Formats: sequence, structure tokens, C-alpha cells
Amino acid sequence: MMKNIKKCFLLFLLLVSVGALKAQQQVLTLEQAIDVALKNNFDIRLARNTAELAANDYAYANFAFVPRLNATAGTTWNNTATKQEFVNGTKRDTSGIKSNNLSGNVTLSWTLFDGLKMFATRNKIASIRDLGELAIKDQVQNSISTIIGGYYNIVQQKQQLKALAEQMSISEERVKLSDAKFSTGLAPKTDLLQSKVDLNAQKALYIRQQTLIEQSKALLNQLMAVPAGATGYDVVDSIPLNTGLSFSVLQQNIANNNTAIKVQQQNVNISALTIKESKADYFPVISFNSGYNYNRNTSNAATNAFSPRFSRNGVLSYGFTAAIPIFNGFNVKRQVQNARIDFDFQNITLDNVKSQVDLSLNNAFRDYEYYKKQVSLEEETNDLARENAMVALERFKQGVSTILEVKIAQQSLEDSYYRLIQARYNTKLAETELGRLNGALLQ
Repeated sequence: MMKNIKKCFLLFLLLVSVGALKAQQQVLTLEQAIDVALKNNFDIRLARNTAELAANDYAYANFAFVPRLNATAGTTWNNTATKQEFVNGTKRDTSGIKSNNLSGNVTLSWTLFDGLKMFATRNKIASIRDLGELAIKDQVQNSISTIIGGYYNIVQQKQQLKALAEQMSISEERVKLSDAKFSTGLAPKTDLLQSKVDLNAQKALYIRQQTLIEQSKALLNQLMAVPAGATGYDVVDSIPLNTGLSFSVLQQNIANNNTAIKVQQQNVNISALTIKESKADYFPVISFNSGYNYNRNTSNAATNAFSPRFSRNGVLSYGFTAAIPIFNGFNVKRQVQNARIDFDFQNITLDNVKSQVDLSLNNAFRDYEYYKKQVSLEEETNDLARENAMVALERFKQGVSTILEVKIAQQSLEDSYYRLIQARYNTKLAETELGRLNGALLQ
């Protein structure tokens, strides 16, 4: 297990020395993270295990049509010690008589007709195998979606860290200017103290943001099923967005591409085959039966004149049997009714899944459209807020504004950065959800 994990880590060179990490961190791409997750993710491996069980059952499905052959064999040794006294006074001692009995039989049973239950069972096993494959695809889609969200969460946390670093540089400039003004008597000491307080607060946020990045990397590692502590890697700097998704195209293709709908449709098919299996019990079962029985007995002496010292017998038999169901307490009727109830249940569940997918598609696309507009708006706002902060800092430097004006402008820039980064990340999440619903993450 650990060997496989180490091999996967070598794909993107996460395990490097501490000195090398300080010099230059290796960048983990989204494609590499997904590749590792597809090999190691626990949920995907569990789904594959379940699918392998179904595939193994299907590999033996056709053996339901072949005859059953059984054989038994046995041997018995007897040691007889008999003493007898008759009315006329004679005595008889037959002690020491030994005998051996050897027996064996071979039986063959071949079901020729069982109401076509064998065919329904084979088709049902095939459908269960297909269900396992669909379940893997569904889990892979879900895992990829989670990986994308986890990966770009680190990216947006990294962008937040960069924004805090920019805020700290502005605050450091505020401290320098406030110190210079206080030293020359142009500003009160409270301006200097407040600037230092704000700088320390941002330093604390910076440290906290670094911790959040490490925690986010540990979470991504868990999704990739690699050691949580192996966080010595970097991620890309930006979040690419696909702004050209069409609702009509998504809605048109989702019925054929959504894996959750496909999984439930397969459950409906399995339930329909279960009804056929149950109905088959109304019909008689016709079988061909054959057997060969062999028996051999040997003895070192006979107990009487008519007792053989050696005998051998071999019998070959064959014929047909028909098991005709007449009355079994309406058990078959109950099983058929239960199968039909389950069939109705699976169809209702399918309608429910389709409804939920349709709702998720509508909500995800509305989020997608909203966050796209928010990104455009926040990019403009961020440009304005950055220019405003620089102007306020310059005015404070020239002595034509107060430190409060600089702080307000700086806070506006900080809020703008946060909203912009969150809007980009949320747009990516909505885009990913649309891809998951439409089964496009594997394409």
C-alpha cells in the first residue's frame, strides 16, 4: 500500500528535501491531483471492489444452464463375532468373520425448464454487473468534482494570502509615514500606534492564512489518499473559468449523461428482471436425472450356506422429473407482489432522481450566471479600490488627509480582494457542478 502511495507521489515530486522546498516548491497541477486520486481514492477503490464482485458473479452466470454432477464414495469394514447355543444343545461360534463393503455413486441433474428463470437470473446478473460499472463512473465523477473543489480551494486561499501580503505592505508604509510625522510633530502618536496595531492584526491574519493553506492541502491529500503531512508542494496561481456554458445544451444532454440517473435506471431494469424471476416459480421445473450406483461386498467366510462371500452390484438409472407447484401457501404470489412493489419504488425513485438533478442543474446554472457577473463587477471594483487606496496613501503622505481615510480605503481594498477571490472560486465550483451533473468531468 505504502509503495503505491510513494509511486504516485513521485509523479509530481512531492517528496523532496526540506532545503529544496525552501528554495523552490514543486507545483502540483490539477491533472496530477486527479490522476493520483483516481488511483488511490478510498471511495473509488470501494466502488471498484463492489463492481469486481458483480463482474465475478457474471463470469459464472452461464453455468446455471449446465448440469450438476455429484459423486460419493465410501467403504466399511466389519468384524463379526457371533456365538450361538441351540435348544438341542449344539453350539455355534462364527467369530472372526470379516467383511468389507465398498460403495459409490455418481448423480447427474440437469434442469431443462424452470419457467425461464435461468435466463432472467443471467440477465439480472449482467445488469448488476453493469450497475457496478455505472456506480464506479458515478463515484469517479463525484470524486473528481471534490478534487477540483479541494484543489482550487488551496488556490483561492493562496490568493487570499497574496492579498494579505499586499495589505501588509500598505500597513508597513503607513507605519513609516506615521512614525515620520510623529517624529516631526506633524501627527499625534495615536496615528503611529493605530498603524502598528493594524499591521500586527494583518500579520496575525497572514499567519492564520498560512495555517489554512496547510489544512487545505492536508484535506486534498486525504482525497488523494496520500499522507496528510506531505504538504510541501505548491499549486497554480489562478483559477481558470469556462464562461461559455449553455443551459439549453446542458439540459438537452443531461438525461443521457448524468451518472446518477443512469444508476437508477439500471436499478429499475434489475427490479423488472426480479419480477420475471419470481413469476417463473409458477411453472413446473422439468429436469433430466441420471445416476450410477456401485456396491461391492467381500467376506472371508459365510454365516450360512446362502450367504455370498463376494457380491458386486452396479445400477445405471436415468429419467425425467417434473416438480409441479400446486400450493405453497401463496408464497410465490407474495414474492411476485413484493417484486412489483419494488419495481414501482424504483420507478418513483428514478422520477425523484430526475427531479433532483433538474433542480440541481437549475440552481447550479443560476449560481454560475450570478458568480460570473459578480466576478466582472468585483474586478472593476478591485481596480477602483486599489487606486483609491494608493491615492489615500499618497494624500496621507502629503499631509492632506487623515489616517482614518487611509484605513477606510485600505479596508475597502481588503474587502474587494476577498469578494473577488471568493467570486472566482464560487464560479469554478458552479462550473464544476454543472460538469458533474452533465457527466462531463470524465471527458
